[in-house]
Amino acid sequence: MASAKSTQTKSTPMLKRAAASAYLGSVIEYYDFFVYSVCAALVFKDVFFSNLTPAIGTLASLATFATGYLARPLGGIIFGHFGDKLGRKRMLIVSMFTIGIASTAIGLLPTYDQAGLIAPVLLILIRVIQGVAIGGEWGGAMLMSAEHSTSNRGFWASFTSAGAPTGQLVSALVIAGTLAAMGPDAFIAWGWRLPFLASVLLLVIGVIVRSAVDESPEFLAAKKRTPKAGIPILATLRKQPLTLLLAVGVGLSAFMFQGLLTTYSIAYGVQIGIERQTVLNALSFSSFFAIFGIIGWSRLSDTIGRRPLVIAGAVFIAVWGFALFPLLETKNGIIITIGMVVGQGIIHPMIYGPLAGLYSELFDTEHRYTGASLGYQIAGIGAGISPVLFAAIMSSTGSPSTIPLSIVLLVVAAISILCIWRLGETKSRTLSEQRFAETPAATGTAPTTDTPPAAMEGPTQ
Repeated sequence: MASAKSTQTKSTPMLKRAAASAYLGSVIEYYDFFVYSVCAALVFKDVFFSNLTPAIGTLASLATFATGYLARPLGGIIFGHFGDKLGRKRMLIVSMFTIGIASTAIGLLPTYDQAGLIAPVLLILIRVIQGVAIGGEWGGAMLMSAEHSTSNRGFWASFTSAGAPTGQLVSALVIAGTLAAMGPDAFIAWGWRLPFLASVLLLVIGVIVRSAVDESPEFLAAKKRTPKAGIPILATLRKQPLTLLLAVGVGLSAFMFQGLLTTYSIAYGVQIGIERQTVLNALSFSSFFAIFGIIGWSRLSDTIGRRPLVIAGAVFIAVWGFALFPLLETKNGIIITIGMVVGQGIIHPMIYGPLAGLYSELFDTEHRYTGASLGYQIAGIGAGISPVLFAAIMSSTGSPSTIPLSIVLLVVAAISILCIWRLGETKSRTLSEQRFAETPAATGTAPTTDTPPAAMEGPTQ
């Protein structure tokens, strides 16, 4: 049953403030994260791996990009634990400080020619710290919006996800502008540092905005309901292991597709002779449309459900995986831009947008930060490994054919369809209702089976 007290403490002004804070915070943190992804594709092979051949240097550079994604589940566990214990708001401020400082530090690193092996080692270390911080950001920001909402939960939660392409757009524009102003040689020599150093200014703005948002009313109600709840990660793994596994599978295709669109397409495009500026322009246009795609599809999911959109998105990912590479190989700027806009602005958001509402509905409040973050961030590893996987496949086959890469996307799309089908529809679940969390003996025993959410729908909250 929904908590009346938690509902009474919710207000539309605070909901809007929470959504705006989640959006802006996500913009700032993903700006930092995607500045790295673009530089990993364009610059770092020359700056930190200049002792390697171009092909191996590119692979090594993309591998450092992947370490950030590999660290994100750890961030989901750490920040999720304290977010479920101490509150969402505190952890969001900590995560913002961490990634802002880490990004600034990257801009101050020495190159391989200056410091030798220590340079790439420091780069990897800071990238891991960055990944841990971003691993705790999404879940907390998304829950601050979802847990303040009283209706249209998918719409309000989606502002966190919409911050990702906005941050990507800002980072692409900053890098493209810097590259155009100083030229490729100066950019590779020192200009790449400027976008990282700008993180300090963004950090100050983000902390001010985030500090003005009240703690989640659902979290406050849960603390009164179960003040001595157990360890969140153990509760998630013991009570909802199947739900967590299926949550990972649902998001996997979207993240693998994201890695192709935002990182590997840049490296592949430059490799086949496309101008850097052309690819960056296409990425900027597609990121702009992705903002509206995420919010629009998420709002539609409040009406027709999460499951129909996820299935449709997975089908289109499978199809577009075969279409995108031929479009890139035309080397025509307009055609490339159209291919990227369709992929990132329309298809990818069909899954990525509804994920915020979906993940908030899969886990109880007492371990929701941990469960949602872990499901999202483990699936997010796909965006980190897909550029490396695609580069390794192309290198190992020795063939210019991209069909094997398209087949990989087809397989993960099928996995997402199977997983969302098993999870069922979740849009009508009431967030305050306990199904799996630890409860005091006086109130009865929590269910011990991982029942699919489709079988437990309740009124929308």
